[in-house]
Amino acid sequence: MALVDFFKKIEPDKKKSPLLHTAYDAFFTFAFTPNTVTKGGVHIRDGMDLKRLMVTVVISMQLCYLFGTYNIGHQHFVAAGQYLGFLEGFHLKLAHGLIQLLPIFVVAHVVGLGIEFYFAAKKGHAVEEGFLVSGALIPLIMPPDIPLWMLAVAVAFAVIIGKEAFGGTGMNIWNVALLARVFVFFAYPLTISGDQCWISGYEKIADGAASTYGWFHTGFFNSIFDWLGLEGFNTANKVIDGFSGATPLALAYEGGWDKVTTVFSESQMLWGAIPGSIGETNKIFIVLGALILIVTKVASWRIMAGMVVGLIGTTWMLNALGSTPFMTVTWTQHLMMGSFLFSMAFMATDPVTASSTNTGKWIYGILIGFIGILIRVMNPAYPEGWMLAILFLNTFAPTIDYFVIESNIKKRLSRA
Repeated sequence: MALVDFFKKIEPDKKKSPLLHTAYDAFFTFAFTPNTVTKGGVHIRDGMDLKRLMVTVVISMQLCYLFGTYNIGHQHFVAAGQYLGFLEGFHLKLAHGLIQLLPIFVVAHVVGLGIEFYFAAKKGHAVEEGFLVSGALIPLIMPPDIPLWMLAVAVAFAVIIGKEAFGGTGMNIWNVALLARVFVFFAYPLTISGDQCWISGYEKIADGAASTYGWFHTGFFNSIFDWLGLEGFNTANKVIDGFSGATPLALAYEGGWDKVTTVFSESQMLWGAIPGSIGETNKIFIVLGALILIVTKVASWRIMAGMVVGLIGTTWMLNALGSTPFMTVTWTQHLMMGSFLFSMAFMATDPVTASSTNTGKWIYGILIGFIGILIRVMNPAYPEGWMLAILFLNTFAPTIDYFVIESNIKKRLSRA
């Protein structure tokens, strides 16, 4: 209690220093549990201990962060034809991954939280906790080589237009993290599509392209590695001849599952040692994160199950048609590729933008699975569909709930 009393004594005046008070309040409510919390599984703006809810989601993503950091470095050295074994060159891969990921993480949080603090101070209320999850999700769904200025613009757009314009946390219609990604995709399509963006640390992904090591590679980390007697970063590293950087989805669109397995094994795809967005490759760790959310009742298992049902049903339909190689890919093979599992666990289950009724959650999940797989298989320009499918169903989630509730009312009236 003495520590709480100390912090209460140093509380800035809300009227004289609104921005300082906002920063103080954000730290205080993060560090200490509130005296009163809302009971039950609701998602409303009142005395609910929302920060702890958000922290649970962030904790469930940490394995994806750890693996994603290392995989950035692994893909970098695979492009150079070095340390092809996953654990070979461990220190170099981890160091390169940290160099690429930390700036993305910092920029996403500085820009997003900076905007949140500004709006909180202007409105005269406490900092809302929603960006804890959005700020953790955004780095995981971006390519490792995204320009930081582009990321900053995308985060600012997502927070201002997609969230604050609607009233802040709990009021937004669309998933904020997905808005950041969709902004990058439509404003700068070459940065988040093709084979160039998934491998970092080179001028471009082409035969003989030189590495772009900076001071942190050759100065900071090489000094540490020299002191420890370990091999350091070699500035002569280049992309080996014949390396493409293609993702499993790009290969599947070209030649179906057979084309994918000529480059990647099923084990590689399951454990995530493949090119892709930073946090979306390791399927095992994503499923573990999903189980944490289900056990803690933070995320709806109905939405996740609905997405799987939608995926399976639509894939069977496409398999029956089978007019292109991609249409012959089975539903289990679809699970091994792309970002379906990540989208299912962390994106579609956002309690603000998803359907709220139990029946609505099933409908919402099934439609995402149906639309997402259609976009993935049928769209030659962008062989992945979960981002667009989730945002589309975010828009119609209130409508789904409306008709579910109206149906229930009619059934009850008929029994009266």
